[in-house]
Order: sequence, then structure tokens, then C-alpha cells
Amino acid sequence: MLHVFASHRQFLNTPRYILFAHMLINDTLQLLSSVLLFLLVMGQVKFPVFYCFPLLFISTVTYQNTPLILAAMSLERYVAIFYPLQRPAAWRSGRIWIINLCLWLISCMFLIIDYSIGKQRPAVDVLFTPVLCKNLVINSSPIQALFRTAVSVMFFAVVAVVIFFTYVRILLETRKLRQDRVSVNKAKHTVLLHGFQLLLCMLAFTLPITETLILLYTKWQVEDITYFCFFCFILIPRFLSPLIYGFRDQSLRGYIGKTFLCCSNAVKPHFRSKQQDSLSAS
Repeated sequence: MLHVFASHRQFLNTPRYILFAHMLINDTLQLLSSVLLFLLVMGQVKFPVFYCFPLLFISTVTYQNTPLILAAMSLERYVAIFYPLQRPAAWRSGRIWIINLCLWLISCMFLIIDYSIGKQRPAVDVLFTPVLCKNLVINSSPIQALFRTAVSVMFFAVVAVVIFFTYVRILLETRKLRQDRVSVNKAKHTVLLHGFQLLLCMLAFTLPITETLILLYTKWQVEDITYFCFFCFILIPRFLSPLIYGFRDQSLRGYIGKTFLCCSNAVKPHFRSKQQDSLSAS
């Protein structure tokens, strides 16, 4: 999908597609950093906190940023329906980067507060003591755990309210309008899809409870439970969320199909030439 956006610049002239490209980049960073952290922990690879901190920071910031981007995409649909001719400056394609920058600042601000209220372990030297790269290394105090939970609940609650508000307003607008009902219905379904994407993101909250239940009622090893839960509640939702949105969009779906066809056509001649070589050799 990122290749489609990079190859067809016309998508970057529409605020909706700019926000979606931003979500793709954010989720790609989140997946790369979280998978790398998971592999390092499972492999028992230890290194100083100084090198561990950037990975943890990127993983956490991108995790918190996803629901905020979903809220911005829902509000963009609301603005497009109710202010089609007098769109606010910040929601135009040339200024939408301001919205994206604000989202990153909000996510970073709460994470910096989280790290600043914690107490550093006296036995851990940031530059030299090797540790497992886990959140518990930096977020070890109960105050930090409480603050992190409160921030996550607040983020998802605010986003849920925004999505519900925009969906209800667009639903009421659908009943009023007799013309251009198709575009309003599309916007309504898009906002509803954002709600489903939010539910996918919220699956990560069930991770601790699921791990405990599996540990109690099965004979799985701890490593297997960790891998299963990481795959089902972290990787799969982050993978499905942009995939569903991208394939639902008619324009993107067409370009994605063309990209796959081009790749398959580029591969087929290569195999044909090998077959011809083997036949000629025989």
C-alpha cells in the first residue's frame, strides 16, 4: 500500500488518503519495532538501556498514536460532509500535516511524562548494564503502571466518543439529505469501519487476561502462550486494520490489484526463460 501511495502522487492531494498513508507508516513502525522487541526478548538478548530506549519509545508512541489517527480520520469524514465548500484550513491537503504533527506531539508528551515520573533502578547503569529490552525496565513503578493504564483508557474512550459522535451526526444527515445520499452513506460506513478498527486495537487490552486464562486452563509453556497472544492480539489486529480499509476503498483496491498483477507478470517471464533454457539444454 505504501508503494501505491509513493507511485501515485494524486492520492496525496486528498486529506483522507494522507491520513491513511500516515496510519500505514505509523502501523508499519509499530509492527517492526514490536516484532524486533519480541524476538530480542524471546532470544534472551541483553543490551544496555541506552540502546533499548529508542525501540521502546517508537513502539509505545506508535501504539498510542493509532487510535488518535482513527479519530482524525473520522473527523475528516465529518468535515468533508458538513463543510464541503468551506473546509477549515487545517483539514485541507496542504495543511493536514499540522493534524498529524499534533497527534505525534500528544503521544510523545504522555510517554515522556510516563518516563519522567518513574524512578531509575540504582543497580542499572544506563550505558553499561545489559538488560532485557522490556517495558518493565523503564516502567517499573506502580505509579507508572497506573498512569499508563489511565492514559490508554482515556485515549480509547475519547476516540470512541469521537467516532460515535461523527457516526450519529452523519446518520442524521443521511435522513435529511435527498441529494448526494451516496457519498453520505459512504462516509457513514467509513466511520463505522473506523469503529471496528478501534475494536481491533483494543484487543491488546485483553492480552494480560488471556495469558492468565490460558496459563490456568492449559498445559502450554510460557513461551508458547506469549507467542500465541502476541500473534493474535498484537500482530493480527495491526495487520488487518489497514488491510480492510485499503481493500474496501474502490480506488485503492484497483491500484493494489494492478500492483500485484505487475509483480506477477514480472515474475512469470523469468520462470519461462528458465524452462526454455532447460528444454534447449536437453
